[in-house]
Amino acid sequence: MLDRKLKIGIVAGEASGDILGGRLMAAIRERAPDTEFTGVGGETMLAQGLEGLAPLDDLAINGFKDPLLRLPSLVRLLRRLCRHFVSQRMDAVVGVDFNVFNLMMERRVRKHGIPTAHYVSPSVYFWRQGRVKRIVKAADVVLALFPFEPPLYDERGGKAVFVGHPLADDIAPEDGTEAGRNRARGVLGLDDDRFVVTLLPGSRASEIDFLGGLFLDTASLLLDAFDDPLFVLPTPTRQVHDRVADTVARHQVGRTLDVKVIHGHSRTAIAAADIVLAKSGTATLETLLLRRPMVVAYRLGNLTAWAVRRLQKSAYVALPNILAGRELVPELLQEDAQPARLAKALVEQYERSQADDSYLRCCAHWHDTLRQGGAGKAADVVLSLVDR
Repeated sequence: MLDRKLKIGIVAGEASGDILGGRLMAAIRERAPDTEFTGVGGETMLAQGLEGLAPLDDLAINGFKDPLLRLPSLVRLLRRLCRHFVSQRMDAVVGVDFNVFNLMMERRVRKHGIPTAHYVSPSVYFWRQGRVKRIVKAADVVLALFPFEPPLYDERGGKAVFVGHPLADDIAPEDGTEAGRNRARGVLGLDDDRFVVTLLPGSRASEIDFLGGLFLDTASLLLDAFDDPLFVLPTPTRQVHDRVADTVARHQVGRTLDVKVIHGHSRTAIAAADIVLAKSGTATLETLLLRRPMVVAYRLGNLTAWAVRRLQKSAYVALPNILAGRELVPELLQEDAQPARLAKALVEQYERSQADDSYLRCCAHWHDTLRQGGAGKAADVVLSLVDR
């Protein structure tokens, strides 16, 4: 525990970063109780005593057009934050995700001798590894969520420390048991004896357009494969909920699908499932940590898919496969993402998980690996910068 008052600048640009930043602040305070925090954050960080220099909404941007329209105000905020951090001689500055803005900020204040940390590495393991050089110039240390990330920085003269993934801390091992499944079904009002297939086509309107119909067409092919299946489809917002409901209504032809569209509760819907069909993304990691068998699918526009394939460095897209370094779960992308292929993969994956516990053992291994008490480890790294 340090015996002097510290001043730490911290900036988050979105809701997920606010939660991560709030946990980091709490962990730092456990070790250095008199620490003062200044910067930008939301309700979680403000509740931890952040002196806010601007509302979190000032950094909230979406898509490609919004950043261009907001560029002048973002530049003004960037300069104001840097001036404040430098003039107040912060002991350290932490950027929480929100990569473009925070890396520019970190690089500027670092030039004035202030130690900097970047919490959550951009996905350089997947594509555009050339970004590592720019990150190394901005951050004294990167706080990495995955164990395969630090070597990418070591190879390029930087430093990254694996601190663990917050999802692994949030999800208890017992959530992945049969008892956890029954608890989740109780929350959602589902029968314990129904066969539940959870569909996760995504949270954005574009993802619903690309994947919603595909997932429902796949569901219709599972009516004879599983006994009386119930399809659960969680949605994050009311707007997405209405869009999904319209998509479901359009696909109720021939044999009717029993689809339960719910608002929120996506993690509970995963925990309640016998098997999951998910788009590539964070949901696949949640599914792994909850020990549910899954199949991963994704579609992009043809031009976007072509560009991604040219830039992609990883052999896999799904996080469980990237972690394992092999195809732990089937991933069917672009032209391979067809209803018949997805349905076949779901049946085979479920049968394999019932016949062999190797998948469950692999899930447990990665849960243990990623469950590091991430906020505490991240706090130790940030405070080591101050000591240095």
